Amino acid sequence: MKNKTERKTKKASEKKSAQKQAPVAVNKKAIFDYYFVETIEAGIALEGSEVKSVKNGDVSLRDSFCHIENGNLELKNCQITQYKNVGAFAPDPRRSRRLLLHKTQVSRLAEKAREKGFTIVPVKMYFKGRFVKVEIALAKGKKQYEKKNVIKERDIARTAEREIFGK
Repeated sequence: MKNKTERKTKKASEKKSAQKQAPVAVNKKAIFDYYFVETIEAGIALEGSEVKSVKNGDVSLRDSFCHIENGNLELKNCQITQYKNVGAFAPDPRRSRRLLLHKTQVSRLAEKAREKGFTIVPVKMYFKGRFVKVEIALAKGKKQYEKKNVIKERDIARTAEREIFGK
């Protein structure tokens, strides 16, 4: 039988491995289009078959956004493809999904999002232990010329790397 310290160290190592798990979906478009002022981790209310689809990686956050309705923060336009072995009552792939936050967090985000130029966008979706989490960000939109500068800097870095490594 294992003693108490061995069980504690095992639990601690399991928690660390759960936290290091790679994201299931990343919203690259949001990373390109916005500056992130603040990020928050939120839970998400899913049905059983949707969790299985997320585990398979059948998620797209590309055109999704967050909206506050009736005091709740909801994830809109997020594509979670139907699980292939689900029965007759499959959920809609683009339905609104409730994000799980404390009321104080929702009200603070709503207050900041009302300011001009700010919005709430999902950045990535990942597992933390057995729970699906969504990282959302309070974001400020980039101007068109700022996006062009990002592309230009990326191209310069890419060509410099090619010259250094000779590829």
